[in-house]
Amino acid sequence: MAKKVVQSDGWRKTAYAQATVTSGQGRVWINNVPIEILQPEFARLRIMTPLLLAKEISNKVDINVKVRGGGFMSRAEACAMAISRGLVEWSGSEELKKRFLDYDRYLIVGDPRQTEPKKFGGPGPRRRRQKSYR
Repeated sequence: MAKKVVQSDGWRKTAYAQATVTSGQGRVWINNVPIEILQPEFARLRIMTPLLLAKEISNKVDINVKVRGGGFMSRAEACAMAISRGLVEWSGSEELKKRFLDYDRYLIVGDPRQTEPKKFGGPGPRRRRQKSYR
């Protein structure tokens, strides 16, 4: 019997996550680290959001997530998006997709905000050197 495998991705700012969802016993790894020991705790809770919303499916699948780039919270949100997209694709359930969208739209749809690039004449994108006319 062929094992059902689904690949999905998610991103936030400069963080990018790829999730592989396979049938299993409900284990989740983030960069080969079990989610139960992942630190900081707030990021772990953000990653577990789609798993708690899809409790009936999440204990039937194993999820392996590779994530790179960004800070720890951007990584967590990219992981959450990749996991939720993978669960929706694995189950094929429109009801689950609607549940994710109602809870937090960014679990399925990407957040388009990016940092503004630096311009000339100052240290950042908006700040400029002060002018003195005296």
